[in-house]
Amino acid sequence: MIASASPKELTLRGIVLGALLTVIFTAANVYLGLRIGLTFATSIPAAVISMAVLRNFAGTTIQENNIVQTIASSAGTLSAIVFVLPALVMIDWWSGFPYWQSVAVIVIGGVLGVMYSVPLRRALVTGSDLPYPEGVAAAEVLKVGAGVGGAEENRKGLAAVVLGTVISALYPLLAKMKLVVEAIDKTFRIGGGASFASVTFSLSLLGVGHLVGLAVGIAMLVGIVLSYGFILPYLTAPGLASASDVADLAHTVFRAKVRLVGAGAIGVAAIWTLLKVIGPIARGIAAALAAARARKAAGSIEALELTERDLPIGIVGGTILAAMVPVALLLADFASGGPVAGKLGLSLVASVAYVLVAGIVIASVCGYMAGLIGASNSPISGVGILSSLGIALVLLALFGRGLGADDTKALVAFALFVTAIVFGVATISNDNLQDLKTGQLVGATPWRQRVALILGVGFGAVVIPPILSLLNATFGFQGAPGAGPDALAAPQAALISTIVQGVLGGDLDWNLVGAGALVGLIAVAIDEGLRKTGRGSLPPLAVGMGMYLPTDSTALVVVGAVLGHFYNRWAARQRDPGFAERIGVLTATGLIVGDGLFNVVYSFLVGASNNPDVLAVVGDNGFAVPAGLTIFTAMVVWAYARMRKACA
Repeated sequence: MIASASPKELTLRGIVLGALLTVIFTAANVYLGLRIGLTFATSIPAAVISMAVLRNFAGTTIQENNIVQTIASSAGTLSAIVFVLPALVMIDWWSGFPYWQSVAVIVIGGVLGVMYSVPLRRALVTGSDLPYPEGVAAAEVLKVGAGVGGAEENRKGLAAVVLGTVISALYPLLAKMKLVVEAIDKTFRIGGGASFASVTFSLSLLGVGHLVGLAVGIAMLVGIVLSYGFILPYLTAPGLASASDVADLAHTVFRAKVRLVGAGAIGVAAIWTLLKVIGPIARGIAAALAAARARKAAGSIEALELTERDLPIGIVGGTILAAMVPVALLLADFASGGPVAGKLGLSLVASVAYVLVAGIVIASVCGYMAGLIGASNSPISGVGILSSLGIALVLLALFGRGLGADDTKALVAFALFVTAIVFGVATISNDNLQDLKTGQLVGATPWRQRVALILGVGFGAVVIPPILSLLNATFGFQGAPGAGPDALAAPQAALISTIVQGVLGGDLDWNLVGAGALVGLIAVAIDEGLRKTGRGSLPPLAVGMGMYLPTDSTALVVVGAVLGHFYNRWAARQRDPGFAERIGVLTATGLIVGDGLFNVVYSFLVGASNNPDVLAVVGDNGFAVPAGLTIFTAMVVWAYARMRKACA
């Protein structure tokens, strides 16, 4: 069957708008990532802004708006490279960020992430029942903006998105004004040890929970209970008696030890996930080859349905292999003067092979995680830890231990540099699958989305290094030579550099990683047992996420999953169950939109003033906690009441 003519999609005005949004959102995300270790998803805010701008032009289509959000979405994920690159400054290998070297790392990793995810589209998007919460949310926003579904449904749907957006932006505004509490962190004792619970009052996390479903929420809760209820109290018990600050002890042990256990669980779950998707990936490659044959036989890509027009698999494979040449040149240049230069040929072969193979594994796992819980909530830093562990072990096998301090430092730097390339693959593949889900739902052309994302990688890559250099010169990074009192924490970069130094220096506690791996194996066994008996599931990756991520990133996701479950059960009993469920999705989408838009504005206000309390109207006060609990709960109750009323 010959497909219909392509709608207006990859346009100059869309590319220009996407580029502007990418630059703006990237700057905001780099700052937030270094200051607090978190970045925000940019797909949905970009979609909202795109619709507001392009509606003033004739002939705008839903697919054109989708391209804008696809380009800008790279800002939310590619900015996560700040979880690795600053480590080179923190270990005193770089004094700044060499521009073209940094750009090359980001571009190569990003392009490889796009290419690795091509065969994953059929395996994890079109042929999978993964929820892709942010991809679905972005599609719903685009559909409402385009008027899909009829006038009445569109009116109610738009009202649901606006409602969610307003209350989701209102609460953090009140929190930054210090009228309500932004987060609660409570330390307590369990048995002979200590633990803590931290909750960030974020309506966007509730929205994500509503979209991911109950199985993921329960699995994350299991991980939370394991880490905070058992592992952390056990590991803090030996130092509790002599601790002058119990809260500091609990948080330090969580960052330094419990997260290693969580990383071990994620590692096993990731390997199992890869084994499960090998079959679908193989079928996806076979389908891509069949599409290539069909295109060749017909003499044109127009012979394929619009949503099946992807980059030819030959171009994909050729690009991946061709990219290994600049990877090798980049690594050879970086290694000059260190111990790697003494075994340059063998080191390059091993490192390039690692990038090639690890890229395949990580793209598959990150794509699966994005489908499971969303790109912004995936534990990308955990993937970075596993990547750094892998290359550190490769270098350990090549060079052994017992090197001098300078040579060990050079190996650590080389491992971090390789990790940065692989990390680029992780971030973009994590984002690309989410974008492709959105594209599937709005009738977009896959190959045009790939081109858009590559453009986004390029736009982001040229601005990230100067932003990093500016922040390094202005603030510095904690632990780096000459860092001042206002230095940026860059927590993930600090953790990854510590782990690499631990592997190559011989002081990494492998027992913690092994314990996490055992937990991962048990979670896999339970999940498989539940699936075979038809009693549900316990996604092992979600268990690992619950163990690895702090509860301020996960607790409300669990709450949102439970609320969403009961809402959907109510929706199923209504006169129009499909419409009732969509109203829930659109309201949850609005909750994600409002938080993202607020963070864009707030990050620029903080950056311009260098004052994290720039919006504060009062100082710290005792009424913020009760006021916050009351107002936040009231907002949630009101939002769900409005959902139900809209379906009446």
